[in-house]
Amino acid sequence: MPGGRLTQQDRQQIAAGLAEGLPYAAIARRLDRPTSTVTREIMRNGGHTSYRADLAHHATENRARRRSKKAVPDAPSQAAGRDTDAVREYEEAFASVFMQSGLPKITARTLAGLYTTDSGSLTAAEIAGRLRVSPASVSKAVAFLESQGLARRERDERRRERYMVDDDVMYQSAMSSARSTAQLGEIARQGVSVLGRGTPAAARMESVARFVDFVSESIARAADQARQVLHTRLD
Repeated sequence: MPGGRLTQQDRQQIAAGLAEGLPYAAIARRLDRPTSTVTREIMRNGGHTSYRADLAHHATENRARRRSKKAVPDAPSQAAGRDTDAVREYEEAFASVFMQSGLPKITARTLAGLYTTDSGSLTAAEIAGRLRVSPASVSKAVAFLESQGLARRERDERRRERYMVDDDVMYQSAMSSARSTAQLGEIARQGVSVLGRGTPAAARMESVARFVDFVSESIARAADQARQVLHTRLD
């Protein structure tokens, strides 16, 4: 039924839809489910090319059994009134969007976890417990997020490192993206002289440079104009 848990038959229809080359939204319409549900189901069970209905159903049942046997260690408690299962499902849907944009699975889940905590911060142990992964995996994920300007670290009063997102992290990430794009433009423009001005290859590089220059400047300008939105609270 819509809104309930996916059944084995639902998963078989998802696999059939993938085999037909249907987009996730079309598969979701077949099942009368949100696209996010189908996207999350596929991404957590092998992805577009490796999804198998029987394995996905078996893995889901195993996860449910594990959750019923023990609570997640080192995970901050949910605020009163929140549905823990609903929050967990939402985090997975949020992470799947980051995965579609290119982030590795654990990195995406780490970022989603940080964004959905009230404090916007977690220790390495809390992240590892929340995701049930090794501290080494957490360290690698956070290092990547820091390099992209998507998270930062601080030490708390107990001298523990805390990884965090705040209102300005998204702005800094956008500016980092603008700088990376601008660097591509610079490299492309260097190719013009190397390849010989007036040649088809040089003309192609010049077009690339003009395009990415425009995109980079647009990103930076839009980020500056929209920065105040990150600091505006709606009543």
